[in-house]
Amino acid sequence: MATRREQLRILYLQIRNDQVTRAEELQEFVRFSQLDLSQFMILNVFDSPCFAPQCVDAFDALFVGGSSDASVLQPQKYPFVEDAKRLLAYCVQQGVPVFASCFGFQLVVEALGGQVILDRDRMEMGVYPMHLNPQASEDLLLHDTPSSFMAVSGHQERALTLPQQTIALAYSQRCPYHALKVMGKPFYGFQFHPEVDCHDLVARITRYQERYLDSPEHLQRIVDSLVETPHANQLIAKFVDRILLGAQP
Repeated sequence: MATRREQLRILYLQIRNDQVTRAEELQEFVRFSQLDLSQFMILNVFDSPCFAPQCVDAFDALFVGGSSDASVLQPQKYPFVEDAKRLLAYCVQQGVPVFASCFGFQLVVEALGGQVILDRDRMEMGVYPMHLNPQASEDLLLHDTPSSFMAVSGHQERALTLPQQTIALAYSQRCPYHALKVMGKPFYGFQFHPEVDCHDLVARITRYQERYLDSPEHLQRIVDSLVETPHANQLIAKFVDRILLGAQP
């Protein structure tokens, strides 16, 4: 296990199919983790849909990103979903630190026995207030995060139930489960996007607007409502410092 920041090696499970968003998301994780690009090894599931859980053994942590190209509810269409779930379950068993975002959160829920549903009526696309549950006040990662803070969120699928071995840490008005921790493990999942700030969001939703938005006016309303999301973006570096390196908050 690495003891210094520059020694850390991260396996980054990427679920992106277009090259622009692949590069963009990688740079987001690099920037907000305050690590170097050379410390990340990318496993893109569209390039390598089959992989063994033990692929994480040589790394200090697993980061899992979001996706606009797949669904955890369609494993028959996206064969990597089952291998990704097995990888996450293996990380729980072995105590491998995990930081999972958006699609990664949904994979975690399904992998550990919870349920994800499609819920277009509660779709989130933009920046939203997040609210911490009381349990977050004692959590190593979140205890000094404000009880309400802004975060980027973009999803049509959400958790209906969480796995029994997890603690619900955050929610929004539209989505009852936005953050979880596996009890007794260095394992966190976030339905919102800690790796995305409002500037990156503009580029992302502009690229995908025909997939999610009903009009150019809808896009403009989202852009006009954007605000900075510093407390959400700080969570990745806090995870590195507090969970991977054991630094005192």
